[in-house]
Amino acid sequence: MAEATATNQKTIKLHITRQDTADSSPYTEEFEIPYRPNMNVIGALMEIQRNPVNSKGQKTTPVCWESNCLEEVCGACSMIINGKPRQACSALLDKLEQPIRIAPMKTFPVVRDLVINRERMFSALKRVKAWIPIDGTYDLGPGPRMAETKRQWAYELSKCMTCGVCLESCPNVNDKSSFIGPAAISQVRLFNAHPTGEMNKEERLEALMQDGGIEGCGNSQNCVRSCPKGIPLTTSIAAINKDTTKHLFKKWLGM
Repeated sequence: MAEATATNQKTIKLHITRQDTADSSPYTEEFEIPYRPNMNVIGALMEIQRNPVNSKGQKTTPVCWESNCLEEVCGACSMIINGKPRQACSALLDKLEQPIRIAPMKTFPVVRDLVINRERMFSALKRVKAWIPIDGTYDLGPGPRMAETKRQWAYELSKCMTCGVCLESCPNVNDKSSFIGPAAISQVRLFNAHPTGEMNKEERLEALMQDGGIEGCGNSQNCVRSCPKGIPLTTSIAAINKDTTKHLFKKWLGM
């Protein structure tokens, strides 16, 4: 809820965790901005950018953050808002308790302020080859069609926007762990279900059977509860766990 000042003008109070460089210590800076109906957290950060003055009336540097689509599709504006990792573009100020506390996600290294380095997540996708390799196949004509029943649940997995919220909420993903995280595991299920992607199925499963792979999941189920797109991540982890077990038995039997 917005608060009213002595002049009856509603304002929004924000406590933002900031960090000037990747190696400097974090600190908290407080801001108070004019209230506007239907404003989201991105709008509040843009207000500070237009007038970078903190609540003490001191001139300061604008807060740095990342955003792109502003409609919860790109995943770039992930941050911790009032203690929960989520998308800033869909976080409406009217629905947030004041003071609104904003901080960068802790699972990833901070570059500056709310900007983080998500290289860990992208490296995980490279590790499991989370794409459909079509080089050299374009001249073979259209590939096989995916069954409608499979396409429907595969579409749900394709909604992943690499936002990193599932990794942030997972207790097994941290700087002391090499766990690949739920997003990459779910993407293995997605691309292994594709008729063309299935050609690399065993290669993806092998990647998840290495150190830091699927065995690192502790089944806390935080990921599926926090995913902004409602992706059935734990269902994917269970399915891939079954697939890796079957693949292991086949290797033992020389099949």
